[in-house]
Amino acid sequence: MLKLGSIAFIAGIVVSVLAGFITTPWILPLLTILGLLVGVLNVTTREMTTFVLVAIGLVLISAFAAPQIQSLPDVGPVLSRIYLALLLFIAPAATVVALRGLFMIAKR
Repeated sequence: MLKLGSIAFIAGIVVSVLAGFITTPWILPLLTILGLLVGVLNVTTREMTTFVLVAIGLVLISAFAAPQIQSLPDVGPVLSRIYLALLLFIAPAATVVALRGLFMIAKR
C-alpha cells in the first residue's frame, strides 16, 4: 500500500506539471483522485500535522499566486495552470488527512 501511495504522489506531481501544458477534461478529476489516494495511503499518523501545515501553505500560495502569475508574459498562463493543478491535487489529500486527524481526536 505504501508503494501505491508513493506512486500516486509522484504521479500527482507529474500530472500537475503536465496540466500546465495540456488542457483536457480528464486531468482535473484524475488529480482529485490521486490527491485522495495520497491522503488515504501515503500520510502516516506521525506526519499528519506536518503534512496539513505544508498543504495549507501550498494551497494558499497556489490560490493567491495563480491569478497574479497569469499576467506574466509568455510563461504566466502555463505557471498559473500548474499552480491550480497543484491546488486540485493537494487540497483533497489535505482534507482526507485533516479529517483523519479530527476522527483520531474525537476517539480520545
